[in-house]
Amino acid sequence: MAKRRANGEGSIRKRSDGRWEGRYTAGYDPETGKRIVKSVLGKTQAEVKEKLRKALEETRELDIIRSDDYTVGEWVQTWFELYSKPNVRPSTAAYYRRFIDCHVIPYIGHIKLNKLTARDIQKLYNDLKDHGRVREVLKAKKPGLSSSYVRGLHMMLHNCFERARKERLIMRNPTEDCIIPKIEKKEMKILRQEDIGAYLKAADARGMLPMFFLELTSGLRKGELVALLWSDLDIEHKTLSVSKQAVRAEGGAIKVSRPKTATSVRKISIPQEAVDLLVQEHKKHPDNPYMFPSPKTGEMWFPDSVVNLHRKILKDAGLEQLRFHDLRHTFATMALQNGVDVKTVSSMLGHYDAGFTLSVYAHATDRMQEEAAEKMGSFMVQSM
Repeated sequence: MAKRRANGEGSIRKRSDGRWEGRYTAGYDPETGKRIVKSVLGKTQAEVKEKLRKALEETRELDIIRSDDYTVGEWVQTWFELYSKPNVRPSTAAYYRRFIDCHVIPYIGHIKLNKLTARDIQKLYNDLKDHGRVREVLKAKKPGLSSSYVRGLHMMLHNCFERARKERLIMRNPTEDCIIPKIEKKEMKILRQEDIGAYLKAADARGMLPMFFLELTSGLRKGELVALLWSDLDIEHKTLSVSKQAVRAEGGAIKVSRPKTATSVRKISIPQEAVDLLVQEHKKHPDNPYMFPSPKTGEMWFPDSVVNLHRKILKDAGLEQLRFHDLRHTFATMALQNGVDVKTVSSMLGHYDAGFTLSVYAHATDRMQEEAAEKMGSFMVQSM
């Protein structure tokens, strides 16, 4: 009976064309039981010996049969459906779906998974930075995608290929050798203190003062704001329970889910003026469970509809256009500059730690340090 050659066993011979060839057993076909033989070629016997050594090492590390089964496109789709989508928030899944459909499959989807290199991925990152926008309207103004967008894609690919490495489909995660773009720090915009009155007056004219007064005194995320229920308000203790948010799922549907982190589930104090406005608002629709029901549907506001309303309020007030998220920045900046400690602001915003809050709102704390320095200087002069 012929001896069954062990996985990884190899031999070297000189071919008739003068080149050397190393042949080795990479495994056995699970259906037919036949040996899978692969080969490496070289000009010299020493060159082939080195190539054969590396190939045999790879054979021991990889699941050779399965590693040849996937292109990058096929594997990233498998990973998304099996490992990622069931374990991330709907909004994150929607982002990943966009990454895969718009960038990964068109750029590197055709490459064999076990042939993908860091250079292939780096070219993708560089191309997206230079001219990666898909929508023609935006592409005309700014063809390249932001550093944070590319970093988000990198994080997804890293997780995707790390799973492939753990399943022995690839020897090494190719994203490990890529250089990702640095975060571009942009100057933070906030609603100036002297403009807050005009902004709230315009909100009141549209019948939306309670919603936007609450936003400026709490710094809620837009998804948290629209998902609030009347039952989340504790009138006696002047607190709001923030335990859910509206997020956009795959296909564009809006779903209510728990916030993305444990620290985002929180109870925050709000001023008496905000409580009074919320009570007045509830009297307009006493049987509706939502804090701010849509006047059109009676259901929850869509987060993007609130953003559009915010833009209209700014226009009505004759103010510079700011993102809705900048109202959150306005709350945090004003709170810090008026003496609220960083830890308290951090917990109200639902940040994971005060260090992150400090890094985001360094401009506010810089001013506080200047004031502290002036006070210390004045104190020392008086002491002298």
